[in-house]
Amino acid sequence: MNVLKFEEEYSAKIPALTLLANLGWTFISPEEALRLRGGSYNEVVLVDVLREELKKRQFEFHGEKHFLSDSSVDTVIANLQPQLNEGLVKANEKIYNALVYGVSVTEIINGKKAHPTVSVIDWDNIDNNRFIFTDEFSVTRNGGVGTKRPDIVCFVNGLPLVVVEAKRPDGHASKGPTVRAGIEQSIGNQHPDEIPHLFAYSQLLLSISGVDGRYGTCGTPFKFWAAWREEEFTDEQLDSLKNTKLTKSSHQAIFECREKQYQDWYDDLIAGGDLAVTKQDRLLISLLTPERLLELTRYFVLFDSKIGKIVARYQQFFGTKKLMERVEQKNDDGSRRGGVIWHTTGSGKSLTMVFLSKALLLNERLKKCRVVVITDRKDLETQLSNTFSSSGEVDSKKDKKDSLATSGRMLAKQIGQGTQRIIFSLIQKFNSAAKLPECHNDSSDIIVLIDEGHRSQDGENHIRMRQALPNASFIAFTGTPLLKDDKTTSKFGSIIHAYTMQRAVEDKTVTPLLYEERVPDLDVNERAIDAWFERLTGGLNEEEVADLKRKYAKKGEVYRSEDRIKLIAADIAVHLTQNLEDDQKAQLACDSKDSAVKYKKYLDELGLFESAIVMSAPDMREGHKNIEDVPEVIQWWKDNIGNQDEEKYTKDIVKRFDEDPALKLLIVVDKLLTGFDEPKNTVLYIDKPLKEHNLIQAIARVNRLHPSKKHGYLIDYRGILAELDTAIGKYQDLAARTQGGYDINDIEGLYSHMNTEYRKLPQLHKKVWSFFDSVKNRGDTEQFRQVLLPKTKEVNGELVDSNQRVRDEFFDALKEFSSCLKVALQSANFFEDKSFSDADRQEYKKTLKTMTGIRQSVQSAIGESVEYSEYADSIRKLMDKHVVGVEVRESEGIYEVGKMGQGEKVDDWSEEKTRNETDIIKTRVTKTIEQDLRDDPYAQEAFSKLLRELIEQTESQFDHPMKQYMLFKEFEEKVEERDVEGIPSELKDYKQAQAFFGVFKKELPETFRTIHEDDLQSWIDFAFECDKAVDTAVHENSLNPQDMESAIQKKLLPPTMKMCKEAGAGFDHAKAIVSSIQHIVRVGTGQG
Repeated sequence: MNVLKFEEEYSAKIPALTLLANLGWTFISPEEALRLRGGSYNEVVLVDVLREELKKRQFEFHGEKHFLSDSSVDTVIANLQPQLNEGLVKANEKIYNALVYGVSVTEIINGKKAHPTVSVIDWDNIDNNRFIFTDEFSVTRNGGVGTKRPDIVCFVNGLPLVVVEAKRPDGHASKGPTVRAGIEQSIGNQHPDEIPHLFAYSQLLLSISGVDGRYGTCGTPFKFWAAWREEEFTDEQLDSLKNTKLTKSSHQAIFECREKQYQDWYDDLIAGGDLAVTKQDRLLISLLTPERLLELTRYFVLFDSKIGKIVARYQQFFGTKKLMERVEQKNDDGSRRGGVIWHTTGSGKSLTMVFLSKALLLNERLKKCRVVVITDRKDLETQLSNTFSSSGEVDSKKDKKDSLATSGRMLAKQIGQGTQRIIFSLIQKFNSAAKLPECHNDSSDIIVLIDEGHRSQDGENHIRMRQALPNASFIAFTGTPLLKDDKTTSKFGSIIHAYTMQRAVEDKTVTPLLYEERVPDLDVNERAIDAWFERLTGGLNEEEVADLKRKYAKKGEVYRSEDRIKLIAADIAVHLTQNLEDDQKAQLACDSKDSAVKYKKYLDELGLFESAIVMSAPDMREGHKNIEDVPEVIQWWKDNIGNQDEEKYTKDIVKRFDEDPALKLLIVVDKLLTGFDEPKNTVLYIDKPLKEHNLIQAIARVNRLHPSKKHGYLIDYRGILAELDTAIGKYQDLAARTQGGYDINDIEGLYSHMNTEYRKLPQLHKKVWSFFDSVKNRGDTEQFRQVLLPKTKEVNGELVDSNQRVRDEFFDALKEFSSCLKVALQSANFFEDKSFSDADRQEYKKTLKTMTGIRQSVQSAIGESVEYSEYADSIRKLMDKHVVGVEVRESEGIYEVGKMGQGEKVDDWSEEKTRNETDIIKTRVTKTIEQDLRDDPYAQEAFSKLLRELIEQTESQFDHPMKQYMLFKEFEEKVEERDVEGIPSELKDYKQAQAFFGVFKKELPETFRTIHEDDLQSWIDFAFECDKAVDTAVHENSLNPQDMESAIQKKLLPPTMKMCKEAGAGFDHAKAIVSSIQHIVRVGTGQG
């Protein structure tokens, strides 16, 4: 029988070598590899293989095919030499471009020059390539002193595209976790004085340990090495590849260069039966199957000017592939199909858009398609265009300039007449562009990529975009799709691929988030506030007072009180300085510009670090008054921004936030809560009400990976925990329904009425205007008001308002018209129906604006509403005077955000998974009973007995694993709660008193078997007395355990003897009880 072997040769390397052989790679010995690279350890390319493969390449000239000349082969090989003087990543990029786009050579054919482009790798016909691998590949270090020896190197046509480090699975005391050691070794080998010339060719780097593995590429920092989850190969296929018998030639090649003990061990292992598939196997099959390796290399590698070289993560890979499949399909009307990509914010959604664009440019069937990239905010447009530019998809400054639609007119021209492969535009530009005749293109060879598709893709702008490009494919990218009662999926089609926050945290694609609630305690003088309301609103009627109070509550003025903000600012200052590393940053999200200015003021007064405000400019035009733009906000803007362009100011602050260590905190209101990616951003302080997708978007500001970040932190001063839990729960539910593709029937009927609702508009429009048929001068506002204002007359001796009925009917009619128009403006049919012209649509919008103004004027005149801004300043001063900050309460606990909103869903588990989970619970609960219940001997004994009985019971239920699981799960919950039968409910929340009561029962079984209710209560009371006495003894003698136990005996022995005597027991029982209590205390103090 084979003995388990943990050395890397047995556990990781040989399993990897044999699996690679089964995947279609040909093994050569290290000696043969050295021969093929000219006998030189300096050379890392199998030059003989490369030359042989290049000589097979043919090109066409004047209708005839020709083989490459020797001089052209030499030219190609020369172009594949790494130029390390510009750095490793730059050298790698040049070689990569030669591989993907080919090398141009000059041939002389019958006296005429030909300039074919030579493909080093045949991407379209995999059989025209050679896949070779070897192990123990020694390479001379830069400088010529010593060698380094990567474990496995894989060559395609002689070029070392893959380097694998293999480590033992059980770790090493001095080196730490094994996969980590392999990653660190791979990173170390890329240093300039090591063997960077090998890594100049590498496309994939792997670290494996027999049971696990991670992958990266040239220049990938440790934190960004990733796991892979396979979505195409089935478990059956993986199992088959793992357990396929090696061919005789592969077996001989792998083992003839090794000592015989390795072959004997392997042959015995295989003879023992099928092997289980490990994570190492999954990684190797997923990445190094020859077809998959070429696909990843060609389509899923990018070079970013800021980040460096990037290879796709699995969600980007499979998401892009599913997108490619979707956009190749057409609907019955000839339009191209679209859909939604839901990849959680922070997981590389923008790069997925770039990967898709690259795949479209290289795919023969789709390369004729043009790409239009749409965002709804200027900063996002800039971010995405920079991403495309820095990753090489927009080549020059001129191309970048030509691709940006700077106006509606330019966009119209680009859509109708342009030839740009990529266009960037804001969605808002379609509104003006759509009015121009050239803004139309019927081609189905246009693919529209909409970033943050959850936000503004409804209403008129979206409809106009659809009208301009009726046959285009529309793909919406979102990190937070709108939920069931919203519109993302109804606009774009089904969810094509989903990657949730929980999955991203599991994969370490994003930083896990921790939530902490810090509640500001306020002393609110409610009597003074109520008295103020009575004085100030003395001239208002009941409806107006109620309206003012509603608006006061909605505005949340208490939250903006000076003293509250001062209190929180001090808490933030201390928390930030104590918890953030030097290179980490934070954001504070507050609910108003006024609050932002106050926070800045108090943080500056404390002077512990520098902060900056990012917000939109206040409206300082004469005659315009915005309730948010209080004098303090306007003054701050004048003092700090002045006439500086708002966009430039924001850009400068964001740049400083990235580059200047002194700037630690950004104070924001709405800006930078979405689409702002700064990996150093570690803490989000929340003093703003947030819900659903807005909340998920905001918290994602701190989930980007960064080498110094273990967690992102959400510090909540507003009490949004319930909202956070609810939001994550809803997205978890959506994820469960969308993993296989979103069922569009889930929202069937939700918007179907939009197709017909707009037809009511002419009638409703006419009805609204009919109330004012008597108005002679349509430009005279007062005539409209008089139709609705109260007009009293006497009827049967009573004064009545003769216009009351007309006014109520008008308000109802206007409400119906407004609702109908809102729905109509989201309906494509409304814009396509020839019965309605653009003039009609403008008239309806103008009517709504006019009639709304009339309604507000009348309501104000008759006292049904009150203008809040008239009272806002007084209310603000009132809050500052009568709301006093006391302290910020410490958090009751920290929550791991990734585990919120999810109950365990076990219904879909396989029998094997269910049995495994049952065994885990069994092990865990056994450990809990043995270790954690040592401070409660009665509970420990009772649960030990119950566990034995449960194990016996479930052994007869082997064919019902789910029933077994549920029984153990329920039992574990009882153990955790110490829910012991026979312990009175009064003691449930008092762990130590409960343990003492258990001692009484254990030492006096006969007494408790027939105990009277009154006597039982005496023992409960005595348990509490003992609890109190023990706490005192522990507190007074905490430094001297011997004195502590003596004090316990002195305090407890007399009353215990008395209780035992009354129960008919003697001194020995009393002594045993006190001794047990001393033991419980001894164990308890030792544990904590």
